Amino acid sequence: MWAGMSAAHFHTMPDGRRIAFRMTAGTGPAIVFLPGYMSDMAGGKATALFDWAQAQGRACLLLDYSGCGESSGSFADGSLGRWCEEVVALVDAELAGPVILVGSSMGGWLMLLAGQALAAQGRLHALVGIAAAPDFSDWGYAEEQKAELRDGLTVFEDNPYGPEPTPTHALFWQDAETRRLLDRDIPLTCPVRLLHGQEDGDVPPEISLRLAAALRSGDVQVTLVKGGDHRLSRDGDIALMLRSIAAL
Repeated sequence: MWAGMSAAHFHTMPDGRRIAFRMTAGTGPAIVFLPGYMSDMAGGKATALFDWAQAQGRACLLLDYSGCGESSGSFADGSLGRWCEEVVALVDAELAGPVILVGSSMGGWLMLLAGQALAAQGRLHALVGIAAAPDFSDWGYAEEQKAELRDGLTVFEDNPYGPEPTPTHALFWQDAETRRLLDRDIPLTCPVRLLHGQEDGDVPPEISLRLAAALRSGDVQVTLVKGGDHRLSRDGDIALMLRSIAAL
């Protein structure tokens, strides 16, 4: 918990899942941060955004997906469909008016899925992707790994950010494969800003270019950050994220 963080609130889903969130009130559009795979609202980008929003008097919502951070549930039960449902439910319950979705890595895929649901409600103002990783169930795994996941096995990979290997559970992968977006027109017409480090070893920068091409919106900008890695968490990277959001 960072110094300025208040205690989490909880939103209860119809099946009893308790989704942890933190919110600061202010003017809109409200900013919603969607963390990456196995990440949570205590990460560096999320906390920097929340602190900035508080200081600027902007409405901001952070959340932990079920099975992550302070939310209830098992990570092995997580999926894009499940987490998208949680994001939309929280926005509907806690925020009024338009929203800007900010998605990091896997959160960038989730931002596109939740964005379509919110656009249908007339509530999507803009999107900001940070090393957005749509369709990583396809390009992010070797064929032998995909075969194991199809067979219901869990795949483990080296984790550059911690001591424990990173699991991909079959349920997550199989659900993700039904939600791929890059091979079709993505019917989102709001402004979109995509930030991507040129030295990203996890999500190739080409993914942001493919995403820009697939989006229906005519207002899409891709910013490639020289020397930036997957996390884009250096002071200059954080400042770029905040400037990009403020301009929207």
